[in-house]
Amino acid sequence: MNNKRIIFVGKAGSGKDYARQQMENYGFRYCVSHTTRPPRDGETNGIDYHFISLDSAIHHFIEKELLYEYVMFNGWFYGTSIEEFKKSNLFIMTPGGISKLKPKDRDESFIVYIDIPIDIRRERLLKRKDADNVDRRLTADENDFENFSDFDHRITDPNFIIDGTIEWVNLDN
Repeated sequence: MNNKRIIFVGKAGSGKDYARQQMENYGFRYCVSHTTRPPRDGETNGIDYHFISLDSAIHHFIEKELLYEYVMFNGWFYGTSIEEFKKSNLFIMTPGGISKLKPKDRDESFIVYIDIPIDIRRERLLKRKDADNVDRRLTADENDFENFSDFDHRITDPNFIIDGTIEWVNLDN
């Protein structure tokens, strides 16, 4: 594979976490980022995210310059530590996080934008217990993804995973 990392980006309910889990089954190492948002049902600290306090985010990670990138999204901090960035090859990022990739790291990344229709995403979000209001999250995503174009492949089919295989291009390209 010419690319050192795969980065999934998509709005809430698009299937990023499911795609990530499928790729882990193929041996990819997921970058566990840090967040101040509360865990969702089924999420595990240290596997899905490192759940931290805002005080820890500021005083430990930001002030000590231990982060490769970080953003505030919808009132919560999300950040990727330098250590995790270096040892991982599978990521979920926001457009803001992607914009902070160093040029060399961007060249070594294959970014997949999972762009699923809003009606399907709304349905998925209504089914999961989340710390956020569905309409507030959908609105925040529309703002976050406005003019987003920095990706290598775009998936629009909500059933993009069939029989455990993700329908997309050969990563050796």
